[in-house]
Amino acid sequence: MATRILWVLNACVGVSPAGKSIDLAVRLRIMRTRPNMARLVILSEGLTGKAIELSAEKTTIGRVDDNMFPIPEASVSSHHCEVLVREGGVIIHDLNSTNGTFINGNQITGEAPIKPGQILRLGQIEMRLEDSGAQKAPPKKLPDQTMVIPQGVKLGQEPATKTVAIDKNAFAKKSNTGTKIFLAVVIVLAVGIGIMLAMMFLK
Repeated sequence: MATRILWVLNACVGVSPAGKSIDLAVRLRIMRTRPNMARLVILSEGLTGKAIELSAEKTTIGRVDDNMFPIPEASVSSHHCEVLVREGGVIIHDLNSTNGTFINGNQITGEAPIKPGQILRLGQIEMRLEDSGAQKAPPKKLPDQTMVIPQGVKLGQEPATKTVAIDKNAFAKKSNTGTKIFLAVVIVLAVGIGIMLAMMFLK
């Protein structure tokens, strides 16, 4: 680790540990491949927000104070696990803990990788691995537009009704006219039948 730090520092000024000059492209590649500093942040109530930067190659976590990240909680073993920072990422190494070590709900035995955003649980204590180099996505801006939603009839409110006036006289007039015509036809038929009967008797 010390050799690598010396190499990175010398790369910034263009000199290798052996005293040889380093090409600028190599120097930039070395600086780009340095891993972002990760950290563990506790999520459990009572210890929420407590965190540790994983700046060392090995970080010990446990209940007692001689750990690099002490967690004073009964379900956590005195020396619960180790967090190993390697080139390929972060590794969790369980130290035969009493209540187990879990990553996203899956218990591990020995070593297992953990990725940023995943949940590490030691006993009853949960924490999340965060990558401090990752930028949070900006909140989406809602369009500045107001949409009008038609309002229906509210409970207890009767819909408006339109009153239509009905002219009763129109029906009355039509009814009287029809009656008069009917009576006239009946009278004409009666007179005709009477005349025919009279002529028959006169013969």
